[in-house]
Amino acid sequence: MTVYALCFILFLVGLYGVITQRNVVKIVIALTIMEISIFLFLALVGYIRGGVAPIVVSGQELQYYVDPLPQAMVLTAIVIGLATNALLLSMAIRLYRKYRTFDIRKMTSLKG
Repeated sequence: MTVYALCFILFLVGLYGVITQRNVVKIVIALTIMEISIFLFLALVGYIRGGVAPIVVSGQELQYYVDPLPQAMVLTAIVIGLATNALLLSMAIRLYRKYRTFDIRKMTSLKG
C-alpha cells in the first residue's frame, strides 16, 4: 500500500513543478515526472507477490499469474511519452529561438 502512496506523492511533486515553475524546460521535466509516476502505478497494478509469468502448461497445478496487460500498456505509454517529450522540447527550443528566454512571463506576445 505504501508504494501506491509513493506513486501518488511522485505525481504530486510533478504537479507542483508544473504549477509553480516558469521555465519551460522545468515544466517539461515536471510533466515527465508525473508521467513516470503513472507508469509505476500501472506496473504495480499488475504485480502479484509470488506470481509467475502467465504461461499455462497442461497438467500443471494452479498458480498465481502476473497480469501482463498493464505491463504492455506501460511499454506503449513509454513510447508515446517519449514522442510527447521530444515534441515539447522541440517547441521549447523554438520558443527560445524566438524570445531568447525560457521564462514564460517574458513571452508576452505569443502570436503566430
